[in-house]
Amino acid sequence: MMSVNVMRYSLWHLRTSCDKREAGTKEAEASASRHAPINTSTLPLNRTTDASDFTALDFSALAASRRSTRAYTDQQVPRDVLDAILKDATTAPSWSNTRAFRVALATGERADRLREEYVRRFNQTLEIQHHKRFATIKTALKRELPDGDFPVWKPYPKELRAPQVEVAKLVYGAYGVERRDYEGRDDANRRNVSAFNAPVVGFVFVHEKMLPWSAMDAGLMLQTLFLSAKARGVDSCAIGVLSAWRGPVEQEFEIPQHYKLITGFCLGYADTEAPINQVNAPRPPIQLLEGK
Repeated sequence: MMSVNVMRYSLWHLRTSCDKREAGTKEAEASASRHAPINTSTLPLNRTTDASDFTALDFSALAASRRSTRAYTDQQVPRDVLDAILKDATTAPSWSNTRAFRVALATGERADRLREEYVRRFNQTLEIQHHKRFATIKTALKRELPDGDFPVWKPYPKELRAPQVEVAKLVYGAYGVERRDYEGRDDANRRNVSAFNAPVVGFVFVHEKMLPWSAMDAGLMLQTLFLSAKARGVDSCAIGVLSAWRGPVEQEFEIPQHYKLITGFCLGYADTEAPINQVNAPRPPIQLLEGK
């Protein structure tokens, strides 16, 4: 279970950082609290606590402070902090407690090798991404097509297209990329496949014979992991496009039979000066179905 002392310290630090600012808008206050630095070396990571020690407002503040971070410093995540985050992730619920997912983590030289290989494979598919004539056929003949387990590049359903376009405009806008700046778009997408140069690069695999429940379990685990990370001052981002290629991960890890790569992610400390980290995607309310 997440250390509540860690959570309370993190939230206190977030709130006091906001109080010290004289920002004139709620948006500025949210941005300040999102990136408030936390000295993880002083946090007690191994205490057991009672849920009554923190309030619903504490959790709401923590959940709201966690956003997708797309630029990181070179500060490494200490091993004990990473271990505590992984331990918290085990508290996520699971279908019949099967926990039919696996996680691979890369740091240091292994993470650098993965970044290099992902960028190389990404560059091989640029003609396909630019919708060049016969690009798929030519790439297939070269045996350079993406080898992922799921169709990452399939079109979005029509009813889900609008929110995807909205967040794309926010992200590309923060990078200063215009609509028809294809080279700029390619550079932005290379940042994705290089995991934004974060110090920790992760990969999540799900058991194919337990789908869709193994995917549900993996999602519950990953959100728990992200919230635990944020409570310790560590930022994160899910990177679905990394699942477009399985080969680079197979070169670095032993992957059990029947486990399929469903997403990547990264962990690290946010570069608070980067414009991309000021992006706040909309968080619309949950759509409840009407009764008959």
